[in-house]
Amino acid sequence: MTQQAHTVDVVVLGAGPVGENVADRARAAGLTVAIVERELIGGECSYWACVPSKALLRPVLALDDARRVAGAREALSSPIDAAAVFGRRNHYVGDWDDSGQVDWLSAIGVTLVRGHGRLDGPKRVVVTSSEGEVTLTARHAVVVCTGTRAALPDLPGMAEARPWTNREATEAISVPKRLAVVGAGGVGVEMATAWQGLGSAVTLLVRGSGLLPRMEPFVGEYVARGLADAGVDVRTGVSVARLARPDASGPVRLELTDGSALDVDEILFATGRTPLTDDIGLQTVGLRPGDWLEVDDTCRVRAVEDGWLYACGDANHRALLTHEGKYQARIAGDAIGARAAGTPLDTAPWGKHAATADHHAVPQVFFTDPEAAAVGLSAAEAEQAGHRIQVVDVEIGEAVMGAKLHADGYRGRARMVVDTDSELLLGVTFVGPGVADLLHSATVAVAGQVPISRLWHAVPCFPTISEVWLRLLEAYRDSGSA
Repeated sequence: MTQQAHTVDVVVLGAGPVGENVADRARAAGLTVAIVERELIGGECSYWACVPSKALLRPVLALDDARRVAGAREALSSPIDAAAVFGRRNHYVGDWDDSGQVDWLSAIGVTLVRGHGRLDGPKRVVVTSSEGEVTLTARHAVVVCTGTRAALPDLPGMAEARPWTNREATEAISVPKRLAVVGAGGVGVEMATAWQGLGSAVTLLVRGSGLLPRMEPFVGEYVARGLADAGVDVRTGVSVARLARPDASGPVRLELTDGSALDVDEILFATGRTPLTDDIGLQTVGLRPGDWLEVDDTCRVRAVEDGWLYACGDANHRALLTHEGKYQARIAGDAIGARAAGTPLDTAPWGKHAATADHHAVPQVFFTDPEAAAVGLSAAEAEQAGHRIQVVDVEIGEAVMGAKLHADGYRGRARMVVDTDSELLLGVTFVGPGVADLLHSATVAVAGQVPISRLWHAVPCFPTISEVWLRLLEAYRDSGSA
């Protein structure tokens, strides 16, 4: 085995989208960077999560959209072509070939070290691979961007059942006749949508009382109705107690917590994520392996002296969303560059070196039918935080001509949560076909702290679904709050 040693300004552990963004911003600051990755460059999002899942979902949702428009629905004469959908997905994940992303890292001057990286004391990372060992020493910072993996419950028969996680669900090349999906969050509802549309008979098992429990309650109700209308068997208040797969190539028998049983060809667990920090040497710097890493708003790990260790993305548990992790990465990369140059940092709220949006304006979209999108605080969260609020709801299909033209019988709702003292938006939620692309306007309004009085001057085009903004403002005015 060969042994090498290199000193650079910044070492990044993990070359997913978050790590790539840290590396890019640190390079833009003139720093030398080495990035370490044991799997594919581009990470979970590029190959087993965001990109392939949306590639699977888009044809399903496109057909759903067509079925809601008279004249278009009559032109649909064939079932979905699953093989073509898989081929399109393969294209967008580059056939699981990361050479294009490797070339990009090289083009911006980042050194790629393939292998498993582990901390070995302050500012030191040892990378092991089949080719040998590389020791990297950082002059300024080590940034942990190792992400998460699927968390599987400890149930009897789990190993024998060989369940799917998001990885198997997004890289599968055939459609199971019967699929059970366990979980009420984003992965669960999106994969139930996709695989039902691709031809599976899907049963969605939800331990709690509703779907997407971190969003406004009405969102889960709309999504559950949409899934049921598509043919998904949605069962709430029930989960899996035991699994068995006696024949390795046969079905899985599920014993459920309500005493019933269910036979399926595959089972997908979408029951949360756990940090990939258990085997990266945290104990060598006084931290506990397997923990989430608490950080400040520059993404510097609070518990480590001298401020050389950072954590961005899922590993810090602030917002388990790719786009939010990339935002943190840009903040951290700029902060590392400023600290290395000895220049002052702007860490005031909404400053250049503060990831303030993590606290106030986190956007999220779920590509179900109907789509679900939200940013900022829900009404319950706003009240718990001590705000005096006004909640404004609009039924999109009843109030917005653009929605009626978008889909016959359009069903959807918008909610605006307003701080009545400041007349600023605290949160906005949409559910309905085609609402995902409305969300950035809401994100700008929340993050930009745009007052209601100024929003009246942001004129939405007629006839678009974005006219829901005008209807929300009118409802707020008519409530007597404005």
